[in-house]
Amino acid sequence: MKLPSSRGSLSSALVDALGGGASHIAEVEPDGDEDLQLSLFVCYELAYRGWDGVDDDWEWHPDLLRVRAGLERRFEAGLHDLVGPVAPADPATVPHALADIVAADDGPSLSGYLRGRATYEQFREFVTHRSIYHLREADPHTYAIPRIGGRAKAALIEIQLDEYGGGITGRMHQELFKQTMTWFDLDLTYGAYVDTVPAATLAVNNLMSFFALHRARRGAILGHLAAYEMTSSLPNRAYGNGLRRLGGDASATAFYDEHVEADAVHEQIAANDLCGTFAGNEPELAGQVLWGARCALAVDNEWAQAVLDSWQAGGSSLRERLTAPATPASAG
Repeated sequence: MKLPSSRGSLSSALVDALGGGASHIAEVEPDGDEDLQLSLFVCYELAYRGWDGVDDDWEWHPDLLRVRAGLERRFEAGLHDLVGPVAPADPATVPHALADIVAADDGPSLSGYLRGRATYEQFREFVTHRSIYHLREADPHTYAIPRIGGRAKAALIEIQLDEYGGGITGRMHQELFKQTMTWFDLDLTYGAYVDTVPAATLAVNNLMSFFALHRARRGAILGHLAAYEMTSSLPNRAYGNGLRRLGGDASATAFYDEHVEADAVHEQIAANDLCGTFAGNEPELAGQVLWGARCALAVDNEWAQAVLDSWQAGGSSLRERLTAPATPASAG
């Protein structure tokens, strides 16, 4: 993945240093949310597949860790403003509390819009946004495996095995999503659209990394996963039906159809076997599990609302409009 274009003073300093233009990262403040979220994403990507031409040693470079820590403090303060701080919780009630959090979620129905109203171009934008996560789907949550044990670990592995296609490359959810991208004639390169998506999309991805890369937030990443699994089946059915409405074939909808069935099972595993067991084993982190779930839904809702607002205003939800597909007739 190529280093992105900067969006302000801090991301410019980061990109310059990582690209070899400086031996250290300049002490500057982020110029707003676009600069903050891109800078945090640049730091976090070093823990995944890295950046083209960037020395892997930067992942643990003191300068980078200092910058990342400062960005994380800002990011966490924003989460506290959005959903409040972590509050203690009764470990025995965690599965039911997760269900209550999901039931109370009244975020915008992006899935409903995509099912019944979205144009081909809007659905293509949606797929572009989601490519930032889906091309590495499950990877952030996998960081939690060595940080927990017993039944909770086994439950997490059970979920992740499905995410990774049971060891069959073509069944990996990351690979299935490429089929959807292919139908829309999008670039399948990992991270190809980092420059194209706005801060709200990067924030969705940064939240996972913020939880996943810190052992101290292991409860939050489990709650995040539970929220995703417990709110996935019905929206993915809507996405699949919306894509079929536009002429999408079985290959194009395979990613969404797979999630309808898989996540209906994962929902119970995540709430009970994973989060319920984890909270019983580490009761002091029960509240963190619930906080992670609330953050997951709230940050996703902010992103979905921004996308819908852009479309309803007649504009693009991306920072720049996509080039026209080479084969627009594929839209049916």
